[in-house]
Amino acid sequence: MPPDPLPPDLRWLKRLVIVLTLVMIIGLILILGLLVTRLGLAPAPVALPESVTLPEGARAEAVTLARDWVLVVTDGDEVLLYDRGTGALRHRMALPER
Repeated sequence: MPPDPLPPDLRWLKRLVIVLTLVMIIGLILILGLLVTRLGLAPAPVALPESVTLPEGARAEAVTLARDWVLVVTDGDEVLLYDRGTGALRHRMALPER
């Protein structure tokens, strides 16, 4: 003798649970895939404002932008403070030895 079929309400609930489980599995795979691809990318290069010109041979390691000034830390362990409006070098300071 075959088992009694499920009532319509329970059949609908069973299908809903299956669909929601599949959506959660697909969503988890999608999130993990995005994390793997995004975390493996190299960071974007540091962009300087147009008005700032670095000394010859210097490369920017870090840039801090403020309302009136731009602070640049170079690969030669120097801190350069520029006027944001004119791009003129205001102050130059060497970082202490590590």
